[in-house]
Amino acid sequence: MRARCLLLATLLSGCALQSPPEHEELRNQALPDYPLPEAYTAAAGPSGEAAGAWLTSFGDPALVQLVHEALIANLDLRVAAARVEQASAAARLAGATLWPQVNAMARGGGALSGDSSGLEGGGIFANWELDLWGRVRYGREAATKQFESTQLDTEYARQSVAALVAKGWFLALEARAQKAIALEMAQASERLGSLARDRLRVGRGDELEVRQADAQSATFRDVVLQLDLAEQHALRSLEALLGRYPAASVALAADLPAMPGPVPVGLPSQLLERRPDVVAAERRVATAFNRVGEARTAKLPRISLTAAVTSISSELFVLQERDNPVVSAGAAITQPLFLGGALQAQEEGRDAELKAAIADYGRVGAKAFGEVEKALSAGFNLEERWTTLSRVVADNARALELAEIRYRVGSGDLRAVQQQQLALFAARSTQLRARTERLVQRVNLHLALGGGFE
Repeated sequence: MRARCLLLATLLSGCALQSPPEHEELRNQALPDYPLPEAYTAAAGPSGEAAGAWLTSFGDPALVQLVHEALIANLDLRVAAARVEQASAAARLAGATLWPQVNAMARGGGALSGDSSGLEGGGIFANWELDLWGRVRYGREAATKQFESTQLDTEYARQSVAALVAKGWFLALEARAQKAIALEMAQASERLGSLARDRLRVGRGDELEVRQADAQSATFRDVVLQLDLAEQHALRSLEALLGRYPAASVALAADLPAMPGPVPVGLPSQLLERRPDVVAAERRVATAFNRVGEARTAKLPRISLTAAVTSISSELFVLQERDNPVVSAGAAITQPLFLGGALQAQEEGRDAELKAAIADYGRVGAKAFGEVEKALSAGFNLEERWTTLSRVVADNARALELAEIRYRVGSGDLRAVQQQQLALFAARSTQLRARTERLVQRVNLHLALGGGFE
């Protein structure tokens, strides 16, 4: 009796499943010639774990509200959420056959009984495949890991949408600020044109200066129109992320937010376990690994236990030597013998899928390291440029002031003033671009580090 119980327990438990490669082993397989440094090489930031909850660091409540709106209404995220539900159902379905399958059947209709046989009755039938070799459990594990990878991909999509909204918000604010600078320069050019006409009236100027001033004023007006269109495009791109109709009607803040302070970036060795897209790629390796196990065990026999309770009668003839109801139980074994090489081809295909998943994990991991290093180097470069450009703007503003004074007193010509106006406009525009790019690269850094925004 004890031996029978032990045998039954063995049948029910089945063979233990093999586990996918651990994190370190997987990294060595995927990136064998990719040694990780102790710290990021672009620049050193504050020590500590990589920061999260970056959205509020910009101190812009309007931006926070827009991100939350996008998380609800963004059309791509709706598709991603539906895929998570689909993967969840597939995971439940894959493990369903680990449990007994019970079905009921009934037929009736008197003498006709549907096929004129006169038989009527019903029964309950049960079938339970003993997953001795783990084929079903491998399939369930594969579907579960696929579900987890879909969840992680969706989380990374949410982070990406939040980052895109933040960058779109900054670019829209920059477009409006660039337009304001151009409008200011156009107004200054118009004042210069008025001065040229005054000089012509009193005999100290000529028509050439007037025409030159009017032409530059019109040029700045054209720049204003171009930047107005750029602002509309930026607003419509932002509205597409928000799931709104592209009406270019988003209410913008008065100015770009201040640059947040430096953030800790953690260690390169932590990145592969932190970024959702990298962890999702790791789960896809586990999915492919379990698919290989499922394909290999498909070559082995399948053993099923069956049971049934039936009751059958007939109005046309008497069923002799038959008890009602009838209870039966049994077992069945199925062994694939010849399927034209289908099972072997399936196993080889699953092996190839595993190799591709490991290679893809390496690709995603290398991409993650590259994005962090690029965002870090861009951030530090822009910080130095910001200091330099601030001096350039101040020097050009003072030079324009001096050129205008010389022109008013008659010791300078209009062309020198116009050239200095263009130089100041270019300097202010470049400085504003650098300011926006600093904010954009900070968002890129947070996204590259896998830091959550909530």
